[in-house]
Amino acid sequence: MEKKRIDLHMHSIFSDGELLPSELARRAIVLNHEAIAITDHIDYSNVEDIADIQEAIDDVNKNWDIQVILGAEITHVPTESIDPLAKKAKELGAKIVVVHGETLNEPVLEGTNLAAVKSEHVDVLAHPGLITHDEAKIAKENGIYLEISGRKGHCLANGHVAKIAKELDCNLLINSDSHAPGDLMDFDKAYKVGIGAGLTNEETLKALTQNPKDLIKRSL
Repeated sequence: MEKKRIDLHMHSIFSDGELLPSELARRAIVLNHEAIAITDHIDYSNVEDIADIQEAIDDVNKNWDIQVILGAEITHVPTESIDPLAKKAKELGAKIVVVHGETLNEPVLEGTNLAAVKSEHVDVLAHPGLITHDEAKIAKENGIYLEISGRKGHCLANGHVAKIAKELDCNLLINSDSHAPGDLMDFDKAYKVGIGAGLTNEETLKALTQNPKDLIKRSL
């Protein structure tokens, strides 16, 4: 039987994705996902709107065999705003808060990685680019997961992130950062992304199965 997939970083039309929450869930079901988090981009302009998709999420969870989780991704904000914005997102209903890390693909403000891993309200540092040992160590101490990304451009530093995480025994996730239908990854594709980043079979399977389940359990 095909292995079940969990992906905790996805976007809908409520930020810059192409799909409605229900469409995203339906396509994830076809690709054998057991759980997804919809983590649309936020800053202070739209944080109050986080719960707008909760009714759609509840409808999917009630009627379909998939767990959809309300999340948010803090993106391109002043570093001083990351912790209070993450706190506010949680208060407004987000169960998983992702921070858009210092990917090599976009001009993210220097210091974003450090501010994210220091926050007690952040769960995942997405595509963290050339993250330092010190930043990764803080992430581990604070229970923040580092992301191996399947997204074009953001995946450029996957090898570096995997190397740092292996050295420090940080918790990893393998996420799609889906914005369009073709971005979603089934289990086999996500597994290859992990192996391609330099993870062992055991490390890749942990990042695909145990780690996301642990984060969901902690978050709900």
